Amino acid sequence: MRLQTRKRLAAIGVLSPPLLWALVFLFIPYLIMFTYSFYLKKFPTFEAAFQFGNYAQLLLDPQYYQVLLRTAKISIMVAIFSALLGYPFAYFLVFKIRSNRMRALLYMAVIVPLWVSYLLRAYTWKTILGSEGILNSFLVTTGILDKPTDIFLYNQFSMVLTLTYIYVPFIVMPAYASLEKIPRNLIEASKDLGVRPLRTFWSITLPLSTPGIAAGMTISFCLTFGDFIAPILVGGPDGFMIANVITAQFGAALNWPLGAALSIVMLVVVLTIISLSDRLQRSGKLEIA
Repeated sequence: MRLQTRKRLAAIGVLSPPLLWALVFLFIPYLIMFTYSFYLKKFPTFEAAFQFGNYAQLLLDPQYYQVLLRTAKISIMVAIFSALLGYPFAYFLVFKIRSNRMRALLYMAVIVPLWVSYLLRAYTWKTILGSEGILNSFLVTTGILDKPTDIFLYNQFSMVLTLTYIYVPFIVMPAYASLEKIPRNLIEASKDLGVRPLRTFWSITLPLSTPGIAAGMTISFCLTFGDFIAPILVGGPDGFMIANVITAQFGAALNWPLGAALSIVMLVVVLTIISLSDRLQRSGKLEIA
């Protein structure tokens, strides 16, 4: 009994700080925001009430779900392109690079940009894609364009390109970890049976690395879904996302109840995606087992 009591006290001592932190800085703020979503806007402030007018406004006003759909579209595209770039690179590191030193060097080359400020990385692409940027200078110098153009910046293309560059490392890391855990004897057995490399990849490597792909794409999607800096730097009106609307409601519009309702909707979408991803990862782990 004494040993069990000590173990329980030790577990409580270890878990108490993170649980307390999550309660104070996560759950209580979410609860306050959820409460504010039912408040009523009364110029110049708002008053406590229990009504669903804010959520009804989100459903009845097409501009809100249009922005929400645009945000989901950009987030999905970023997640897909990040996976298309990051997964082959992770596969190349795990299966094609024999030197551990070279593998570590290339892996760090992907991780190092995460140490650089997000703003600096986003602003770099603004410099590259701008009318006086590197891309326009190259196209004008080579004679492809007569004069610089603004079509590369302040649109959804520049948004997807910038965010894909920023979030590719979040695909590489879980994909790399997932690929490393694949038992090599399965691949060797497939080769011994005369199975072609492409068939081996589709039947063994890809299914067993699904948890890493799902984790990376989930991270990319969720981070993009809540991004509000890139739309300001490179997005323009066509790249206005849901986080920018929420920022405006809590800022210039002073409509905290509507901003809180938007935040709750955004939270529900993100939690749904995380739940679906978790199920996919669990199914992949069961297959590996």
